[in-house]
Amino acid sequence: MDSKITLSFDQQIIAQAKEFAEANNMSLSRLTEFLLSKVVSKRYRSLDELPVSDWVSMVSEGEVQYTRKNASKSVKKDYLDSRKK
Repeated sequence: MDSKITLSFDQQIIAQAKEFAEANNMSLSRLTEFLLSKVVSKRYRSLDELPVSDWVSMVSEGEVQYTRKNASKSVKKDYLDSRKK
C-alpha cells in the first residue's frame, strides 16, 4: 500500500531529479522509493556507509568525485547547517 509523505529539497535538485526520472520512464516518487529501498535493503550503521558516490554518478553529468568527510563530524549537523542558508 502506498503512503504519501512530504519532503523538502532544493529546487535545482528537484529539477535535475525530475529530468533523471523522466529519462528513465519513472516518476520522481518511484525514483525516491527506489533509492530509499536501496538504503533499507542493507544494514547501514551510518550515513558514511551509504554508497552515495554511486547515486551521484547516476544523476550527474561528467566525472564525479566523492570526498569522504571526516567521520567524526556530525552528518546531521552538516545537513541542518546547509538548510539554514
